Amino acid sequence: MDIKDVISSIEPVDEVFFDKAKQRTSNLIMPFRAVGMLNDISERLCAIQRSLKPETDKRCVFVMASDHGVVEEGVSAFPRVVTCEMIRAFVDGIATINVLARQNNARVVVCDVGTKCDFESRQLSGENEFVSKKVSLGSKNFTKTAAMRKDEAILSIMSGFEIAKEKIEEYNLNLIATGDMGIGNTTPSAAIASVILNRDPSEIAGRGTGIDDRSYKNKIDVIRRGIQLNKPNRNDVIDVLAKVGGFEIGAIAGVMLAAAFKKIPVVVDGFISTAGALIAYGLNPTVADYMFAGHLSEENGHKLMLEHLGLNPILRLNMRLGEGTGAVLAMHIIDASARVIKEVATFEEAGVSESEK
Repeated sequence: MDIKDVISSIEPVDEVFFDKAKQRTSNLIMPFRAVGMLNDISERLCAIQRSLKPETDKRCVFVMASDHGVVEEGVSAFPRVVTCEMIRAFVDGIATINVLARQNNARVVVCDVGTKCDFESRQLSGENEFVSKKVSLGSKNFTKTAAMRKDEAILSIMSGFEIAKEKIEEYNLNLIATGDMGIGNTTPSAAIASVILNRDPSEIAGRGTGIDDRSYKNKIDVIRRGIQLNKPNRNDVIDVLAKVGGFEIGAIAGVMLAAAFKKIPVVVDGFISTAGALIAYGLNPTVADYMFAGHLSEENGHKLMLEHLGLNPILRLNMRLGEGTGAVLAMHIIDASARVIKEVATFEEAGVSESEK
């Protein structure tokens, strides 16, 4: 399959099951829609999975990793080598995403789609699965040239799609999440959002890894310069990704396309994952019907990005870590929502008198 085949093959969620789910929700033994967002989530799950008994027990988070040439501009508090060190930590099972995924019985698949790390000759081994599908050895510094070629941008999306599709089929997954690793990646994410939302970088960019005021001002200037130099077309998300994006952001978009293609829900993590969601949405807006926003990040523009996608964040915990942590935490709520519509009886089933009003 090529990217055009993938995009054209994605079907809308099933409105018949959505209506059936709403009907069941209105008859559960509780005041009308008394569990609020849980009712909303459960109905969307039914529409996505084409069932009134949605399943969310076979879960996986895909942590996409890449390096970024723009770190040369001093946009991160951490050096590039941390990307490689964190990949090892993910595979070993000692990072934050691993702890939260274990708590939630979710697999962690770590994917190198564009780092400078030397993992090719000896595949990493540890508690978690590692996949190497490099597009290139890191993106280029987009203040000097485009971050990547157009064909590389497409390849990054298809790499994420192929990895996720394969694992969805191998493990019969029914709920997946997106995660990221890549020092400096809030900068290309902010650049992507600035272009697509037509906003100044000062409205979008945050402090990422915790940079100081001087570095933050520099980061905004770097994004402005990159956009001015490359002039990405906001109506062509492939062009945006190629000129100011990153390989893991493209791969995250591919994971979302795979979820929609396979008709399962995908939980979008924070700022970087939502930049990937903007790319996927730009390719086919129907993909957003399969997305759940795990949480609202502390990064400045995250709220604006979610509003563009029409997504309401499940959690608000002042998080800004990435890795898929907010998305995996939100799986608890999604799981609870599925159980509500499946296991709570209706008034008729329970023999309980309904409201007189």
